[in-house]
Amino acid sequence: MLTYLKSRSKPIPPVPLAVWQDPLYFIAFGFGSGAMPFAPGTFGTLMAIPFYLLMRPMPLAPYLAVVILFIAASSLLSEHLSRATHTHDHPGMCIDEFAGFFVAMINAPTGSLWVALGFGLFRFFDIVKPWPIQLIDKKVPGGFGMVLDDVVAGLFSMIGIQLIRYLL
Repeated sequence: MLTYLKSRSKPIPPVPLAVWQDPLYFIAFGFGSGAMPFAPGTFGTLMAIPFYLLMRPMPLAPYLAVVILFIAASSLLSEHLSRATHTHDHPGMCIDEFAGFFVAMINAPTGSLWVALGFGLFRFFDIVKPWPIQLIDKKVPGGFGMVLDDVVAGLFSMIGIQLIRYLL
């Protein structure tokens, strides 16, 4: 697996100065967490945790509605900023990690261990990109494609959480 991860590593393009000047960039770059010089997706997912904790008390139906709206808004924002920066899926643009993590935590049990498990599973599936995540990442164009691979990684993670919950 280490060889696989090394083969995927590529230099991170510079973070646009607009991240610190334009609220849309700031949000898309995970409230600045995507500006980290290494592992911006991991830091973006970490930044998503407090937002998840704010949404956690919601009943399931409103939570799902918020997540669906967030996915749609993230797709539009990713498309807009991708065109503006002339960079398809800038690694620092981690609003998609927020969307994927929110999906991972759908109906998750309460507690910090479950949040940590959701974080770990989501990062695993987002980094390794098993089928069909890698196919989506490469073939689905635009902002929707930028977000969809993370949503599917979140679905895989959600299934993992629910399976572990069931087995316990």
